[in-house]
Amino acid sequence: MSTAGLLLAAGAGRRMGRPKALVDSWLVRAVAALREGGCAQVLVVLGAAADEARPLLAGQDVEVVVAADWDEGMGSSLRTGLVALRDSSGDAALVSLVDLPDVGPDVVRRVLDRSVNSTTLARAAYNGRAGHPVLMGREHWAGVVASAQGDLGARAYLAANDVLLVECGDLATGRDVDRS
Repeated sequence: MSTAGLLLAAGAGRRMGRPKALVDSWLVRAVAALREGGCAQVLVVLGAAADEARPLLAGQDVEVVVAADWDEGMGSSLRTGLVALRDSSGDAALVSLVDLPDVGPDVVRRVLDRSVNSTTLARAAYNGRAGHPVLMGREHWAGVVASAQGDLGARAYLAANDVLLVECGDLATGRDVDRS
């Protein structure tokens, strides 16, 4: 079974004061976490400051897409990424966010160690609290694309379906960083 890493890095980072894709080495670190954690391919979704962020990925083995409507929220980035993956050979997508600096390959690997197939729906949890990354089998992609809205992303879809929580609180906090 093959899993694509889907890194959402399109937001403007208004509370942060700049796009999170441009903060320190977060973009490269997040790509490395997905690759080293076991994702067969990595797709990065950019938006705000895409032209400035793209060179940061030079030399990385990634595909880049730009969410034209990135300013509508994470839902737009998620839709853009899943649509771009439709023609891939992957059975699942592991969705992660660029602003999770302590989520490394060990978290990715633990989530991927679950039985990955086209019906899988799992996500990392940190001390019992659901977080990212989220593992979505291909059979869920159309439903997520249809329901992803604003900054809620796939929240409604995940709430309406059985999701396996994979505890990772011993590996990371899973907290996104919103302020510099």
